[in-house]
Amino acid sequence: MKAINILLIEDNEGDILLTQEALGESKIINTINVVKDGKLAIDFLTLKEPFQDEELPNLILLDINLPKKNGHEVLQYIKESAKYRHIPVIMLTTSSSEKDINKAYNNYVNCFITKPVDVNEFMLAVTKIESFWISIVQLP
Repeated sequence: MKAINILLIEDNEGDILLTQEALGESKIINTINVVKDGKLAIDFLTLKEPFQDEELPNLILLDINLPKKNGHEVLQYIKESAKYRHIPVIMLTTSSSEKDINKAYNNYVNCFITKPVDVNEFMLAVTKIESFWISIVQLP
């Protein structure tokens, strides 16, 4: 199985650590890059300094509540671009708002998941994301 490049766009340190830990326990080789705001996410995708040597991700985990550009703005940028729209984007956020869910799907998010509050449930959710999106789905 080939290595998977994951871009985690998240500003909460606790959620970053938990996500990295859950993905790190996998038998699948993952490269996990983390950016902490929406502007840096777009810089990463466009390979702007300091990301010019990075590879495009195979999968993006995206929070909504981000500084500089929110997750909806980042999602819209990704899905409007022929260069990036093929990359699956999973909205992984604390929001369960119907407005956020509808807006995400209207902008072609591949999946919307509300982060569980419980640490063990959060870890399980990330493990299931990985199981489905990396082990079952054929990524481009």
